[in-house]
Amino acid sequence: MAVGKVFLVGAGPGDPGLISARGLELLSRADVVLYDALAHPALREACRPDADLRNVGKRFGEPSSVQEAINAEMIALAHTGKNVVRLKGGDPLLFARGAEEALALRAAGITFEIVPAVPSPIGAAAYAGIPLTHRELSSSVTFITGSDRAGVPWSPESWKKLATATDTICVLMGMRRIDAICAAIVEGGRATTTPAAVIQWGARASQRVVTGTLATIADEARSAGLTNPAVIVVGEVVALREELSWYEALPFFGKRLLVPRPSGQAGRTARAIRERGGEPIVLPLIEIVAAPDPVPLTAALAALASYDWVLFTSENGVVRALDALRAVGRDARAFGSAKLGVIGPRTGAALERYGLVPDLVAEEHVGEGLARDILKGGVPRRVLLLRALAARDALPNALRAAGVAVDVVAAYETKALPGVSETLRELFGGDGLDAVLLTSSSTVESLVDRLGPGAQELLSGVTIASIGPVTTQTAERLGLRVAVTASTYTVDGLLDALERHYRGS
Repeated sequence: MAVGKVFLVGAGPGDPGLISARGLELLSRADVVLYDALAHPALREACRPDADLRNVGKRFGEPSSVQEAINAEMIALAHTGKNVVRLKGGDPLLFARGAEEALALRAAGITFEIVPAVPSPIGAAAYAGIPLTHRELSSSVTFITGSDRAGVPWSPESWKKLATATDTICVLMGMRRIDAICAAIVEGGRATTTPAAVIQWGARASQRVVTGTLATIADEARSAGLTNPAVIVVGEVVALREELSWYEALPFFGKRLLVPRPSGQAGRTARAIRERGGEPIVLPLIEIVAAPDPVPLTAALAALASYDWVLFTSENGVVRALDALRAVGRDARAFGSAKLGVIGPRTGAALERYGLVPDLVAEEHVGEGLARDILKGGVPRRVLLLRALAARDALPNALRAAGVAVDVVAAYETKALPGVSETLRELFGGDGLDAVLLTSSSTVESLVDRLGPGAQELLSGVTIASIGPVTTQTAERLGLRVAVTASTYTVDGLLDALERHYRGS
């Protein structure tokens, strides 16, 4: 059996977007992923569905894997022919024991590759608006841990030597001894008024930053309840944070938003939320499955060219129908002269991924709007609507009222996912949610059903944001108070509307 390969991949700090393109590519191909506690959970979404994902994170004071066991596990997996990604928070070679792992692999004769990433102190400082160097303020930086390799605290003399030897000092894993560290740096010659900062959970929506001076930062951090994982930054550059802080200014910074979308669609929404500084809590409540009876879809796809219009009201309908068409060895030519109509730009983009350009994108992204726009160009003879098994009948009813023969065919079905009710209720009772994004009527119904008795009371404590009036009507019918209804019925439109809500505009 061929021996596999191990990739020591840096995940970067916090924001999953900070991983390298090479690291992301390797994650998507790995047979096994051994990930750290500080590697962002969203990165695991890039892995193959059949990949073996194992948590080997080490956290102070908590039960965790020992380094020797991790080394042995990597070696054993490689010997079985597996390609292994060892996913490490920050950079694999900066206070991350990547070098020790690489040496163990070399000794065992295992081929390895090291994929660097943004080191945690650099990423955390950048997201806090603190440049570690500045032409006029700092031309040197020292990165140091709060203790030596055996876990023994550095002596006060060591900190005194460092105090004036470098302009900027970054201390990792030093929160347990922050008082002693600051005192020793002052004794070493740094002024008590030297700016200092503590950055906890850097580059995440949960990031917290406290600033002060060497004389005050320990008390400030303690009063704010800051603990590890955190970086202590000492130096004049900290004073620039007041002007350069950008991350906390993002519209959703610090907000936790529930995204109860199907797993195949939640990733895009989660990325958009993180780009606005928020923390997406992805918990699919429904799944997209094949329609229970495939015969009508097969028959409709065989007769595509006989229709004047073929209509799609969701990205799911496009994917399910076009994949079924490909499965029988046919392609875009099967549509013949039929025109293609879609309910919105996302659905149109899904068609374009299959090499098809919609002839019509509804101006108002609801069924009534699509019907209205089609009828503006005349009354077609025959129309095929490919949609979910259970859906509103506004579109076919409007066309039929105008004398159009409409065939409605289920391309897929939405089904409730089992086993998420307890997790969902825990979310409302745990760290708290700020908002819930409702992107369809089926999502609303599933959410209320899963929360069970008392759903309305639980949801009254969060901002409910709806993708459009149809979804809002469903929510209100179920007793929910919707605070935000998007005027553009897309996910981006929903996030824009929620952003305006938080701004108070």
